[in-house]
Amino acid sequence: MSVLKKLASETATYGISTMLGRFLNYLLVALHTKLFEPEQIAAQGQLFAYAGLALVLYTFGMETAFFRFARQEKDRDQYYNVILSAVIIVSLFFSGLLFIFAEQTAALIKYPDSTSIVRMFAIIMATDGIVSIPFAKLRLEGKGKKFVIVRVTNILINIALNLFFLLVCRDIDAGKYLTQLKPLIATFYNPLHAPDYIVMANLIANLLFFWMLRKEFAQFRFVLDRTLFKPVWVYAFPIMVMNIGGVLNMLFDRAFIQFLLPENFYPGRTREAAIGIYVQCYKLSIFMNLAIQAFKYAAEPFFFSKGEDKNAPPVFAKVTKYFIIICVLMWVGISLNLDLFAELFLKKKIYHEGLVVVPWLLAGYLFLGVYYNLATWFKLTDKTHYGTWLTLTGAGITIATSFLLVPMIGYLGFAIAFALSGFIMLSLCYYFGQKFYPVPYDVISAMGYIGAGAIVIYGSTLFKIPDLWVSVPVHMAVLAVFMLVVFLIERKNIPAFKRK
Repeated sequence: MSVLKKLASETATYGISTMLGRFLNYLLVALHTKLFEPEQIAAQGQLFAYAGLALVLYTFGMETAFFRFARQEKDRDQYYNVILSAVIIVSLFFSGLLFIFAEQTAALIKYPDSTSIVRMFAIIMATDGIVSIPFAKLRLEGKGKKFVIVRVTNILINIALNLFFLLVCRDIDAGKYLTQLKPLIATFYNPLHAPDYIVMANLIANLLFFWMLRKEFAQFRFVLDRTLFKPVWVYAFPIMVMNIGGVLNMLFDRAFIQFLLPENFYPGRTREAAIGIYVQCYKLSIFMNLAIQAFKYAAEPFFFSKGEDKNAPPVFAKVTKYFIIICVLMWVGISLNLDLFAELFLKKKIYHEGLVVVPWLLAGYLFLGVYYNLATWFKLTDKTHYGTWLTLTGAGITIATSFLLVPMIGYLGFAIAFALSGFIMLSLCYYFGQKFYPVPYDVISAMGYIGAGAIVIYGSTLFKIPDLWVSVPVHMAVLAVFMLVVFLIERKNIPAFKRK
């Protein structure tokens, strides 16, 4: 049980602090949806999706490869140098091309007036790619505290810059106060391009990563060693393909919605308005994604360190079981209280039109989280090609289902496709995993909790409560009952001292 305590502690270190920081960052959704109409921030939302996809190409599986090859402390420095050197070369190359051909790229994605923010994203993506390896080094060395401090500081800087550009600069430019600073503000602020400063704030915050991680970069030496790098690349290539499939699975909707959603599908809404609505509603599913990401930060090095232990499979099974329970509770809690979350974060009522997608997106992230747990087997057995085929299968299902459903039911089709893909991926991963690395997962328990959660969520949609002051207490009571039932079922598995 001590190893589970260690994993829980590390997950809490990454999770609570990361979720706190991201929650603070999520307050920007309330600011952006209050200041801008959906079509004004559609381009920014989609470009952030493209940036997430590009990060996979920029890092090309090197984070996981670093954990695999730098487990021994004596090997850490040489692999850190050669892997980070490769990532720097690739990041600068792709971002350089994107910066040069920004005008053509903006036209290609149907936002021809967004050349400047495409160039800013080119720099953001290069930064994200390069700093990913120092962050992996912190995780491998167990320096979770510094990892979290740097991440949260970055988010706080981004928030502060958003407030500065979108509120302070706007008000000074309008002559509301500090009018003596208006000439200075005018040198870098243009109110006609106010949404672009969302990206500018992110760019500045990202560049400050280099200062916050200066110690890790000071330890770096640029090295090109083909002999050392070749086995790393052989190991990482299928992971890169797997990650492309995985990220494409998650980002396909926001990256290609303008190509699949028919014009005027929603009466009285332009395609850009519909994109803006969907992108902002999608962000309500971020809480589940954050929990999964925080768990991955702690679990990936944990699984690698315990992989050769003969007692590892039962430990992995317990980890997965409690992971599912926590995620199901989040799924139910958020889905029951969507009206509250919408009131808090989606300030303009127009954005509430897309809330129907959120439970499906949360389910998709839940299934992906379980898949990440099950995927341990092919990483530990070096059969990463299975992961490649599984994620490509998932991406193919997402794409095919989206092409089928989106023209028929709008952006809800993306959410359903995402959930279906995640479920099929975890099912296939479980099937093959039991052949090569058997783990005694409690499948009946998992299916029971997920099924019960789905029934509760569906039942809540049948009884609409328009008054927020009534709906929130009712839904919280339903959630409390659900949690109590889970506790009663699991109470025998909780150690006596914990139960007390």
